[in-house]
This record gives sequence, structure tokens and C-alpha cells, in this order.
Amino acid sequence: MNYAIEFPAIPVLPVAESNKTFPVGRIYCVGRNYAEHAREMGHDPEREPPFFFMKPADAIVQNGATLPFPRVTRDFHHEIEMVVAIGKGGADIPAGKALDHIYGYAVGLDMTRRDIQGEAKKMGRPWEMGKAFDHSAPCTAVKPVVMIGHPAKGAIWLKVNGAVKQKGDLSEMIWNVPEMIAYLSKLITLRPGDLIMSGTPAGVGPVRPGDQLEGHVDGVGDLAVTYAK
Repeated sequence: MNYAIEFPAIPVLPVAESNKTFPVGRIYCVGRNYAEHAREMGHDPEREPPFFFMKPADAIVQNGATLPFPRVTRDFHHEIEMVVAIGKGGADIPAGKALDHIYGYAVGLDMTRRDIQGEAKKMGRPWEMGKAFDHSAPCTAVKPVVMIGHPAKGAIWLKVNGAVKQKGDLSEMIWNVPEMIAYLSKLITLRPGDLIMSGTPAGVGPVRPGDQLEGHVDGVGDLAVTYAK
């Protein structure tokens, strides 16, 4: 390709136990998909239609990285999530066929500048600068469906400096994975390479320079990143 300017390479994630990589296209995040997290954020956890926001593909950070602490925030939060990697695109995908569109799963962090997000909410403005900033999506290697199947239950947790801060179960999602794929694919055409971050359990909280974060999803993997002092 003869680009007019220098352009970064497509972001990728490793594929577990393989020499292949998974190219990352777009990152969709479903909001408030665990009831206790909805409550801690001051919202009613009734089963309303899901809503989505996005992160740029180049927000991806590889597992094991040491990251710069983000700029312009005094309230930086962790949100541990299971990530769904789309292998086959489509629009208006029925929930009963949604699993056929999944290549695999990973463990990710939806890092959030909560103060910036909160101010945007109060002013009725978009959330992007609270959610879609540099290095805001640490993620593990993708484990293919042929290796692990489709996790629908199992522990999801996050530790900060060895102390458990978030803990839940995948079965506690308000909208399960097939349902969120079906709903999202009515709004946009999903493409191979898209990632869907499936929501976070309760316990989100502050991250400070020097903190070590460890995340886990049963059957999917373990994520670890450190924030530089």
C-alpha cells in the first residue's frame, strides 16, 4: 500500500498457543452489564436495552506491559472484563447464531479516567476522553473457541497490588454474549477483527502510579500490567 504519510501498523493480539496474530479492528464496550456495578455507579440495574461506547484499536496494550500513568486525571479506575473476539462479521445476527461469529475470547481492562467521564456525563457530552485514551485497553492473547469453547459462567476478578478489588461471575451478566452480539449487530455491521468488551463486575476503583494489576477470567486467562511511578 502506497500511503501518503507514515502510518502505524494494525494493532494485533497474539493467538494463544499459535504463531498467528488476531488483527484488531474496532473495540465496542457494553456499559453497565453487571447489576452490582450498575448500582455502584448510581443506576437502576433493570434489564434495559444495552448501550455501547468505543475505544480505538490502538488503545490495545499487550499483556505484561508497564504503562505510563495517564495524563489529566485525578481519578483513574480499573474495570476487568471478558473480551469477545469476532471472527465472522454480519448484520442482524440472531442470538441463536451469534456464537458462530466468535473466533475466541480474551481478558481485558477497560481503563477509565472517571473524573473526565463524570464531568462529561454531567454536561451531557460524549464519554470518549474518559474511555478512549491512549493505552486504555490492556488485553491478553486471544484463546480460540476451538480451545476453550464459549465461557458462560466462571469467576472474573481483579487484584490491585495483590488485594482483590473486583469479583464476580460471568453468569451474572445482564445481557449475555449472544444477546449483546445480536443487539449490537442491529446497530452496526460487525466485522472480523472487532472486539466486544462485555462489561465489568462491581468493585471498580482507583489506580495509582506504581500499582500492579492482575486480572483473571476462568477458562480464558490471566492479565497483568503495571503502572509506572
